[in-house]
Amino acid sequence: MESPHRIDGTAITLVFDAEAGEPPSLLYIGGKLPDDEDLGSLQRAVRPRRHGSQPDVPRLATIWPQAARGYLGLPAMAFRRGNEVLALDLHSGAGSLAADRLAHVVLEDMAAGVRIGIDWRIAAGDVVRASATIVNLGDTPLAVDRIASLALPLPGWATHATRFHGRWAAETQEATAAMPYGRSGGESRGGRPGFGGANWLIAHEAGFGANHGHGIAMHLAWSGDHETVIERDADKAIVQMAARLDPGEIVLAPGASFTTPEAVFAVINGGRNAVRQAMHAHLRGDVLPGRADWPVRRVHLNSWEAVAFDMDEARLVRLAEAGNAIGAERFVVDDGWFTGRRNDTTSLGDWTPDPQRFPNGLSPLIAQVEARGMDFGLWVEPEMISPDSDLYRAHPDWCLHRPGMDRPTQRHQLVLDLARPEVNAYLFGVLDNLLSAHRIAYLKWDHNRDLFPNEGVGHRQTLALYALVDRLRAAHPTVEIESCASGGGRIDYAILSRCHRVWPSDNNDAIDRLRINRAWSLFLPPEVMGNHVGPSPNPITGRMLPMAFRAKVAMFGHMGVEADPAAMSDADRDTLAAHIACYKQYRDILTNGALNELAFDDPGLFGTMVEHKGRILALVARTDMASDYNTPPVRFAGLDPDRRYHLRFLLTDVADTVLSGRMLDEAGLVLPLSRPATAHLVYLERLDIGQ
Repeated sequence: MESPHRIDGTAITLVFDAEAGEPPSLLYIGGKLPDDEDLGSLQRAVRPRRHGSQPDVPRLATIWPQAARGYLGLPAMAFRRGNEVLALDLHSGAGSLAADRLAHVVLEDMAAGVRIGIDWRIAAGDVVRASATIVNLGDTPLAVDRIASLALPLPGWATHATRFHGRWAAETQEATAAMPYGRSGGESRGGRPGFGGANWLIAHEAGFGANHGHGIAMHLAWSGDHETVIERDADKAIVQMAARLDPGEIVLAPGASFTTPEAVFAVINGGRNAVRQAMHAHLRGDVLPGRADWPVRRVHLNSWEAVAFDMDEARLVRLAEAGNAIGAERFVVDDGWFTGRRNDTTSLGDWTPDPQRFPNGLSPLIAQVEARGMDFGLWVEPEMISPDSDLYRAHPDWCLHRPGMDRPTQRHQLVLDLARPEVNAYLFGVLDNLLSAHRIAYLKWDHNRDLFPNEGVGHRQTLALYALVDRLRAAHPTVEIESCASGGGRIDYAILSRCHRVWPSDNNDAIDRLRINRAWSLFLPPEVMGNHVGPSPNPITGRMLPMAFRAKVAMFGHMGVEADPAAMSDADRDTLAAHIACYKQYRDILTNGALNELAFDDPGLFGTMVEHKGRILALVARTDMASDYNTPPVRFAGLDPDRRYHLRFLLTDVADTVLSGRMLDEAGLVLPLSRPATAHLVYLERLDIGQ
């Protein structure tokens, strides 16, 4: 690679410096530079000066930190041969290149018998995808204890970080603070990303807001254990993202190689909404399977919070009839349909229809559903096994376990060892049979426990999951798959490259979902976020909310219903049906548009607008009692200031109006938002549309 060298996206530039065979440093990361930018001058302008108590040759902010060059933080890799920890001194090797949107760096330590290839590729949305490959050049096995997918030196302006934490039913809680000196970060150890949120991070400048500020949004696209490390010293801050490995989990034979999962990052200038535009464009353009050919997002009716385990064919037909009457387009039978499943203590692994509940199988139910104009979906949890199941009695060794030790359960279940070929083959067989024998349009694929004991098997378990899903999708390419893991416990770009939507949280409480979905929407577009109207009172929070509020919130995602319409009052049922009809009318905007959050100083106000080809659907909601009688006007940023917009206040009798983009941005729109659980839908259309 020449030094310095640049790679460019549509609107970004990365400039690397790789002098004297050293691992490259990152001289510039930001908005696209002029084509004639003098990179030599840039190099001299940003190169650090030597200070006291430092190496005589100042260490640079390299994309592959190593101790041999004076870096005192966490190296990007840790390898062993036998009991010897390798002390590496990597230098640039033959084959490094930078061309167009790709930087490929080769680093070698021939004495240690190690070669590392680092790839940074600018993809859709100007998102950079980074990975590393280790090759064992030695003649003895090489243990890979740690290898980063990404080691990103942060620009000087990136002094703050927004991180995410949470728990079941309370995912993606945001925490923003200045980056402390020293080492910080997070990890998952449960065999899935989990609720801790450490695989999502935004490093940014102080004052980073909805529509202003520089930032770098990062994510590790991996469905297993991970770690994120932020290391700040007196020189620089560096972020590393990696799949977390147990000692001895990855051992390379001579000549063998290992490639990390990809990390993705987007460097933006424009605040949180610029993060959304980059990440959504990337998902839609490069990640989601066959995204350009997706059919319309059908409104779901899911059986879980309507009937739970208390189901049979007749009751489900009645539920489907009630769903059809309010406009549902897909009927999903959740947990409880398979042999012996009366509660959550039994039968996982026995994936055949329960003969007492469905004496003629699922086909008559599916026919009844389809006769009402809906397609059919089914819940499965293939990776799990119940100790009280025919499968476990036949194959007790198929679960993850330590011989001779206890087998602790979570939600009364154990985890199947997917890396065993016979287990993977069995699961493919039963799922393939289900999909081949029935007209099933959608699978809700759940994962309701952490993996333990899992020492040394987590990585292979994740790869085996990918192989299973990939094989199933190849055999049944039209079946849509949702990734659910006790809600949002397994959401990442790797699983989304195989699935069509995710379940952000088991918590359908609309007030909680406003916060949960606002955070998820930084990285996920609305069409992949399942968003359902639940019952009132909510079974998790106990909160009672009006139907109009619950339904409006549910519209801003992939809309569904998780309640029994027949048990609702006539008024609630009519209100829900009206909102479903409204969703269908405007879902092309929600499915394809650019989502932005509306900025409020009041923490009790939430606002979202989605724009597609000059048509905008906006939601404004209040979750608590306003402190003042008159809440601040709702300002719609990003409109064309010199155009006029026709405003329609949906599902109300308020008259339409016409206002300029400048007025809507600078002065805003006053809406009655003083009471809790109040929400408004506003449709805006630029008046030049169709002219």
